[in-house]
Amino acid sequence: MAEREQRRGRRREEREETPEFADRLVAINRVSKTVKGGKRFGFAALVVVGDQRGRVGFGKGKAKEVPEAIRKATEQAKRNLIRVPLREGRTLHHDIQGRHGAGNVVMRTAPEGTGIIAGGPMRAVFEMLGIKDVVAKSLGSQNPYNMIRATLDGLRQESSPRQVAARRGKKVADILRKPEAEVAADA
Repeated sequence: MAEREQRRGRRREEREETPEFADRLVAINRVSKTVKGGKRFGFAALVVVGDQRGRVGFGKGKAKEVPEAIRKATEQAKRNLIRVPLREGRTLHHDIQGRHGAGNVVMRTAPEGTGIIAGGPMRAVFEMLGIKDVVAKSLGSQNPYNMIRATLDGLRQESSPRQVAARRGKKVADILRKPEAEVAADA
């Protein structure tokens, strides 16, 4: 029995030694609850987690202390990961618009060397996702929670040429090839 617990402890330590995910604290709010004797303060944390190779998630946590709120948010973010296909491992395949509530964001592909041109919470999502070149703009709510949700909504809509080809029952080359009329016009 003790041997089994020892093995479990060893596995847990091995997992903690190899940090697969990077995390970024986006926002921390002090929240208060008014009670009979006065106010009780707590903290709410918003964290974005990603492997910088196409997976990203966000989480929020509340606790009486800041480190505990961050820990809770990080755990929730790891449970809510999504996979996003990247072109050449550095940018998006196509332009996307994401919405959540009053949050409205536009994300566009960018040539190599552009960098991440995006504000606050959106920048954190792109960095944790592993995107190196993107141009993004938030057109709606400036609330970090809604901006992140709108960004993730847009990223969920993205599809790679491979996914489009599979959905349409064609080959990737057929999807990426220019139609004959355009080829003749170019020549």
